[in-house]
Amino acid sequence: MILSASVECIIYDAQSLKEKRSVLKKIIARIQNRYNIAIAEVDQQNVWQRTKLVLVTVGSSRTVAEQELQKGLALIDSFPEIERTETVFEWF
Repeated sequence: MILSASVECIIYDAQSLKEKRSVLKKIIARIQNRYNIAIAEVDQQNVWQRTKLVLVTVGSSRTVAEQELQKGLALIDSFPEIERTETVFEWF
């Protein structure tokens, strides 16, 4: 099973693209190092305080893929600099 999640987020304290990218770089690196998840910023790259990330994972079953992706989403939620506003899941 392939599961993807499109995540829209707000980065409240970012006052420049440099600050935004430093927050995203930290989040993306931790997710890629800890979990079997591919992650990328796919929209709103030139907006200071908003971003859209897509997380994708592959698992042997729906439950395994969903558990892995939930771990990645929980990691995003653990950062105080960023707030997840909308999450859309898709199964393939």
